[in-house]
Amino acid sequence: MSTVHYQVENQVAYLTLNRPEKFNSFNREMALSLQDLLDKAAGDDSVRCIYLTGSGKGFCAGQDLAEASDPETIDFARVVAEHYNPVVHRLRKIEKPIIAAVNGVAAGAGANIALACDIVLASESASFIQAFSKIGLIPDSGGTYFLPRLVGMQRAAALMMTADKVTAREAEAMGMIYKAFADDVFEMESKKMAAHLAQMPTKGLGLTKRLLNASYVHTLEQQLESEKQVQVQAGMSHDFKEGVAAFLEKRKPEFKGR
Repeated sequence: MSTVHYQVENQVAYLTLNRPEKFNSFNREMALSLQDLLDKAAGDDSVRCIYLTGSGKGFCAGQDLAEASDPETIDFARVVAEHYNPVVHRLRKIEKPIIAAVNGVAAGAGANIALACDIVLASESASFIQAFSKIGLIPDSGGTYFLPRLVGMQRAAALMMTADKVTAREAEAMGMIYKAFADDVFEMESKKMAAHLAQMPTKGLGLTKRLLNASYVHTLEQQLESEKQVQVQAGMSHDFKEGVAAFLEKRKPEFKGR
């Protein structure tokens, strides 16, 4: 049975981590499959939004420790370089909106992969745990990069060192995620947002993502220059022309994603 389910519906690529008996913890097969399927969604022009979630009761519990049970033989460099870093790179470089729909516990690498997505939505019963310190490891999968930028250095340090559980509502309140929904409407609301993004001007959203990535390292002057250059690209898109025409004609725009 596939470790990651893939389905395209109404221009949304739904990727579902599928090891529910292990709370969707990562083994090598699932990590490599996720990379391949992200590439597939990136290369499919009919896909205008990517939706990442988990099957069963969890989103992702991080690394499957059964695959890393012997500290003497586990090759951490290989695991991080081949399993997790490539996933995070794809999540940031794909110029399409990516939603993490966190349906249950997101722990360790699972939490940080969610935070690397563009928009994180969570069910009310979901939780986020920087679980690494419980076994003497450091947060990987971009955690030390994204979490301080989302919640501040003090809070990020505390969460990483204590491995305290953060509820979905707490995560929403501290700016770690965008929104939390009651469990009974979570799937409907998160898919509604994916459907909405899939009808937006995908080219413009992708260029926005490119600029957000650049803002992590640019000075203000560099960012202003990048905005000027990228705005020229956006202004040449089909969707810009359609958006202006629809505004002038007082109708709803029909964006094509290009």
